[in-house]
Amino acid sequence: MTTVSYQINSKRGVSAGVMALAGCLLTGTLSVAHAITPTDSVPTATVNYGDLDLSTQDGALTLYRRIAAAAREVCPDEGSRNLAAFARSKACQAEAIARAVSDSHIPQLAAVYAARSKHG
Repeated sequence: MTTVSYQINSKRGVSAGVMALAGCLLTGTLSVAHAITPTDSVPTATVNYGDLDLSTQDGALTLYRRIAAAAREVCPDEGSRNLAAFARSKACQAEAIARAVSDSHIPQLAAVYAARSKHG
């Protein structure tokens, strides 16, 4: 299965490891990853969207929700009551979502993301 991996690190910024994006779009899967340091294992979440009609707003919205859920999975706040840790988690999630949307090259998904970003 061909996937796209996203590695987010608050110390190094965001980098996208894109492996055969065209193949990924044909298979209908994305993989979102978060890395704390280069030696850590990278938690990943696979986002399947082969069942969605991405030419519709409903399909794009469903994919956006799946990406957001995957970002929460790989960038958890772990129930922290520490404001700084919570803020890092939310920033990680926002970066993962933004990168996944950008790298997907799916116009309908970009439109949903823009509307969500504008209105929270």
